[in-house]
Amino acid sequence: MTRAAGPAGPAEVAAGTAVVTAPPTGVTVASPAPASAPLSGANRDRTVTVGIATAMVAKGIGLAAPLVITPACFRYLGDQRYGLWMAITALTGMAWFADLGLGNGLLTRLGQLADDPRQQAREISGAFATLGVVGVLLLAALVVVTPVVPWVDLFAVHDPAVAGQTATLVLICFGAFAVNIPLSLIQRIQYARGQMVQSNIWQSAGALAAMAVVLVAIAADWGPLVVVAGAVLAVPATNLLNTLTYFWSAEPAGRPAPRLVHRDTVVGLLRLGLQFFALTTMSSIALNVDNPLVAHVMGLSVAAHYAVVGKLFGVLWIFVGLVGMTVWPVNGAALARGEVAWVRRNTRRMVALYGVLVGAAGLLLVGYGHRLIELWVGAADRSTIRLPVLAGLAGWSLLVAVTSPLIMVQNSIGLLRPQFVGWASFLVLATGLKIWGLRQFGLPGLPGAACVAYLLTMMPAALVGYRRALARCVPS
Repeated sequence: MTRAAGPAGPAEVAAGTAVVTAPPTGVTVASPAPASAPLSGANRDRTVTVGIATAMVAKGIGLAAPLVITPACFRYLGDQRYGLWMAITALTGMAWFADLGLGNGLLTRLGQLADDPRQQAREISGAFATLGVVGVLLLAALVVVTPVVPWVDLFAVHDPAVAGQTATLVLICFGAFAVNIPLSLIQRIQYARGQMVQSNIWQSAGALAAMAVVLVAIAADWGPLVVVAGAVLAVPATNLLNTLTYFWSAEPAGRPAPRLVHRDTVVGLLRLGLQFFALTTMSSIALNVDNPLVAHVMGLSVAAHYAVVGKLFGVLWIFVGLVGMTVWPVNGAALARGEVAWVRRNTRRMVALYGVLVGAAGLLLVGYGHRLIELWVGAADRSTIRLPVLAGLAGWSLLVAVTSPLIMVQNSIGLLRPQFVGWASFLVLATGLKIWGLRQFGLPGLPGAACVAYLLTMMPAALVGYRRALARCVPS
C-alpha cells in the first residue's frame, strides 16, 4: 500500500525529502514580506494556487534530474560502486526522524505567529540551535563509528577498488545528511511565511545544479568520489546559500541570532516537534505494514508484485503532499487571526479538488494499471494483481486524500490528539483485518480491509479533530 501524506506532510515532506536548492543565475530573490502583513482571502487563495503550481513544477524537475543522471552515473561508477551508493542512500532515507519533528513543529508555530516577527525569530533561532547540535553530534558519532564498522562486509563489497573507498563514501553520504538537518529548516520557514514560489525556485534550480555538477564531473573524469560528493553535497550547499541569502535580505527583526535562543522557546518547540515525531512514526508503521503482511501470508513473490503496483499508486501522493505543505501554514496564519470562514471554505475546496483529481487518477490506474506496469517493469502478473486489487487501492487512495485537508487544519495549530487516537485505532484494527482479509479473499482483501478500518477509525478522528480545531479558533 502506498504511503499517504500523513502528519508529516510531503514530504516527503516528507520529506524528505524535498530538495531545497539554489536560485538560478539572474534570479532576484525577494526579501521576505513582513510577518505582520495580513493576507486577505483573495490573496490567500492566490498564494495557495501559485504555491501548488510552482511546487508541482519544482517536484517535476526534482524527479526528472535523477532520471537524467542515473544512466551516466551507473556507467561511470560501475554496478558495485553505484549499488553501494544507493544502499547508503537508503540508510540515510531511513533516518528521516533525525530532525525530531522540529521541522513540522516550526511550520506550525510560525503559522500561528504570523503577526509577531520577533517571536518568529526566536522560534527560528531555537530550531536552528537545537538541530545544529543534533547535526554536530551526528557528525561526531559518524567520525568515531565509521572506522570501526565493517562496512565492506555489511554491504558485501567484492571489488577491491570499491572496498577501499567504502568508508569514505559512507562519510560523504552520512556527513551530507547530518549537515543538512539544520539547513533544511529554510524550506519550512519560507513556506510558513508564504514564500512558496521563492522556495520552489531554489528547489528547481538546485536539482538542475546538482545534475550539472555530476555530469561535468563525469565528463572531466574527476573520479567516483567527486561525482558522489557533488550529488549529495548539492542539497546542503544550496540550502546554505538559500538560508544566507534569505536572512541577509530579511528585516533585522526577523533574523535569527544566538542571543534569541531561549530555553522556554526550545522546550516548547521540542515538545510540539516530538509529538509530530511520534505521530509520524505511528502513521508510518500503519501505512507501511502491508508488504510484510503480504510476504508473511502469501509469499515474497506476491509481495514483490504488490510492491510494484503500490509504487504506481504512490504517484498520487506526490500531488497530495505538495498541496498539503502549501496549505498547512496558510491555514495556521488564518486561524491565528480568527478567519475560520476562509479555512472552512478552503478546506471544502481542497477536499473537492482531491476527490476529483485523485478519484479520476485512480480510475485511470484501475483501467490502465496493468498496461502501465507492463511498460514500466516489463511484466504484470494479472492473476496476482487482479482488477479488485487495483480498485481497492484506488478506493483507499481516495479515502486518505479527502481526509488530508482536514488533518492539515489540525496540524496547522498543533492539535494532534484526535490523530493519535485515530492512527492507534487504525493500526490495531487494520492489522487484524488485513491478515483476515488476505487469508479469506487473497490479495484483494488487503486494500478492502484498509478501507473498512480507515472508515471506522481515522475518518471519524479526522472529522472530530477538524471541528475541534475550528471551534478552538472561533473569535470570542
